[in-house]
Amino acid sequence: MAYDLWYWTGAPGRGEFVRVALEAAGVDYRDRAREDGSQALVDDLEERSGIRPFAPPYLTDGDICIAQVAHIVTWLGDRHGFGGEDERSSLELIMLQLTITDITAEAHDVHHPIADALYYEDQKDAAKRVAEDFRETRMPKFFRYFEDALSANHGRFVLGEKWSHVDTSLFQLVEGLRYAFPQRMKAIEGDYPKLIACRDAVAQLDGIKAYLASDRRMAFNEDGIFRHYPELDAA
Repeated sequence: MAYDLWYWTGAPGRGEFVRVALEAAGVDYRDRAREDGSQALVDDLEERSGIRPFAPPYLTDGDICIAQVAHIVTWLGDRHGFGGEDERSSLELIMLQLTITDITAEAHDVHHPIADALYYEDQKDAAKRVAEDFRETRMPKFFRYFEDALSANHGRFVLGEKWSHVDTSLFQLVEGLRYAFPQRMKAIEGDYPKLIACRDAVAQLDGIKAYLASDRRMAFNEDGIFRHYPELDAA
């Protein structure tokens, strides 16, 4: 039985981190809002009772409903063999996954530094100031952390030669930042060879190659987390 993945239809967004993990593992799922429309997502969320997701993405499997990207991909990894190999490595993967959540949130806040409810055009001046710090300080700080993590074991991935949900999330992070900050990424990628090698290795997984060649892979755009505004980018 396929999982149901619920996420908004207009942009890859946070839901794409879940899709990439599912596609890499060859796990069957239904992208419900893309199949049934955004209103189906609104209705499903409103009809849930008890402890329910605060917002998409969330994944359902019968009576099980899990929200938050890090939670979803960790649960999937443990179920389908792309999680940690023991308690220590599982906890380390969760730690890394939550750090990816942090930088993803910061990337979003570059173009919406004041309020989500405001349009980008209403906060462009603030966005320019935040973008400069994100490019020059925050991106290198996070990238050094991920580079060190990838140096802990010999191999292309965090766990060595076995890929995990962290590797697929790092792939999506690099892809998103390449879209949003192409000049900055071109300038600094060479300083983080293991991170880029991880991205490249994920791109060569059979499931990912098929996904990237399919119409299931949604293009980045200016409605998602990673948005390209030329005035926010620089080398």
